[in-house]
Amino acid sequence: MARSDLLSSLQSGAETFGLSLSAETSMRMLDYIDLVSKWNRVYNLTAVRGRRNMLTRHLLDSLTVLPHLCGVRILDIGTGAGLPGIPLALAAPQLQLVLLDSNAKRIRFLRQCVADLGLDNVTPVQSRVEEYRSQEKFDTLVSRAYTTLGAMIESSGQLLSDDGCIIAMKGRWPGDETTTIPEGFHIDRVIDTRVPELNEQRHLVLCRRDN
Repeated sequence: MARSDLLSSLQSGAETFGLSLSAETSMRMLDYIDLVSKWNRVYNLTAVRGRRNMLTRHLLDSLTVLPHLCGVRILDIGTGAGLPGIPLALAAPQLQLVLLDSNAKRIRFLRQCVADLGLDNVTPVQSRVEEYRSQEKFDTLVSRAYTTLGAMIESSGQLLSDDGCIIAMKGRWPGDETTTIPEGFHIDRVIDTRVPELNEQRHLVLCRRDN
């Protein structure tokens, strides 16, 4: 598919979420999926193949989170190939993101992305979330298919600011996961999202600390 067609699909898809992406930002997002494609041959970063599929399943899927973020300090847990962190960083330069993953190869790839894309608002960190320590709490903890909702909160809740939010990106309705919330937290809402040209369920589960 021609790059101009990908550019148009990305911009029109983002508009369905109320997002307006400049041509420059959109081009940098396409540069990112080109990097994923290139490194994927050796590092096996994602099972998704083809730029059109990556545009839908990686870029647009990640951007569904943007309108629901709390604050500007964001921790992307189990980021893998940089999802949703890098698309969020490109779309919203005011954000400050830490991309957390325990896999050294993935972190090596993310550092290359930071350099190639000129992302001064992204810090890749190699660590398990249970072992990660930060002097400053985060406004949003976000994870894309990292683990169950309860396990995510158990392992990372200590990193959340008092008025921050946790966003778990899920496919199908999370069902039983919503009944296993650790003490001190609650589900604020569950958002049924729609990704253009993706005929699959997507949900965002937003959790907060109890008052």
